[in-house]
Amino acid sequence: MEVESHKNHSYSTFFLIVFPSFYDYRRIIFIPVFILFILAILLNSGIIFVITTGSGLHLPMYILICTMAVVDLTIPMTFTPKMLLSLLLDWNDISLVGCLVQMFFVHFVSSFESTILLVMAIDRYVAICNPLRYNDYINISNFLKIAVFALFRSIIFVFLIILFASSLTFCLSNVIEHCYCEHMVVVGLACENTNKNNIMGLVAAFSIAGLDLLFILFSYGKIFFAVLRSASGKSKQKAISTCGTHLIVILMTYCMGLSSFLAYRFRNSVTSDFHNLISVSYLLLPSCFNPIIYGVRTKEIREQILRKLGIGKTLPVSNRGQSSNI
Repeated sequence: MEVESHKNHSYSTFFLIVFPSFYDYRRIIFIPVFILFILAILLNSGIIFVITTGSGLHLPMYILICTMAVVDLTIPMTFTPKMLLSLLLDWNDISLVGCLVQMFFVHFVSSFESTILLVMAIDRYVAICNPLRYNDYINISNFLKIAVFALFRSIIFVFLIILFASSLTFCLSNVIEHCYCEHMVVVGLACENTNKNNIMGLVAAFSIAGLDLLFILFSYGKIFFAVLRSASGKSKQKAISTCGTHLIVILMTYCMGLSSFLAYRFRNSVTSDFHNLISVSYLLLPSCFNPIIYGVRTKEIREQILRKLGIGKTLPVSNRGQSSNI
C-alpha cells in the first residue's frame, strides 16, 4: 500500500482501514462485528417472514414494522460484508466508483429509515390521539404517497452529495481510516476546497434527519400529553411504557447518528477509532434492536412467532392496528 501526495494526481483506488490503531487485532474485531451482522440478518428476516406469512398481520402498523425490518436488513448489507472481508482477509482495496456506490446506498437507506421512524411516530399519534380517524389517515394509499416523497427526497440529496464528491481530486491520501466510504471521511482526502461538500452535507442532514426528528418529537409530545390527560391508570401506564420505549430507541438512533455526523467536523479532537466505533454502532446496533423493540415486543407478532414455533396461540388482531406491546 503506497500513500503519496501529488497535486496533479487523483487516486482511483483506496484502502479501507478499520480501527487503524487496533489493526493488529483486526481478526479479534471481526468476531463481534460478524455476530452483530448475523444477528441483524436473522432477526429482521424472521420478522419479515412472520409478518408476511402470519394471519391478521397485514394491517398498516405491521406493514410499517415489516418495512422497518427490510431497511434494517438492508443497511448491514451495504457495508458489513466489505468490512468483514477487510478484517478477516485484508481485502482492503476499493475503487473510487465502488466507494461512491457504497456511499450512496449507505446514506440513501439510512435516510429512508429516518422517514419510516417518522411515519411510525405519526401512526402512534393517530392511533392514540385520534383513533376514530385511524383508517382515514393510516392506509396503503397514504403510505405509498409518503414512500414516493421519501424516495424522491433521499435520492435528490444523496445524489447531490455523491455528485459533488465525485468531482473532487483525491491526492492527499488513498487510505480511508473508516469501516466504509463515509461522505466526510472521503471528502477529507481531497486536495481542494471542499466547502460546497460540507454545506451540502449539512443541508442534507437537516432536510432529512433534522426535520424528521422535529416532527417525531412533536408527535410523541402530543401523545404523552393526550395520555396523561385522559387515559386511565392501567392504560396510561401501558401507553407510556410502549411509546416511551419507542422514543428512547429513536432518540438513541438519532443521537448516535448525530455523534457520527459531528465527529467528522471535529476530526482534530476525535480519533479515527472513535469514528469507526460510532459508525458501526449507529448502523448495526439499531438493526439488531429494532426487531425486538418493534417486533417481538408487539403482542400479536410475538404470538405469531410462538405459533410458528409450535407453541402458544394467536389472539384476534385489533382492526385499528393498535399495538398490544408490553
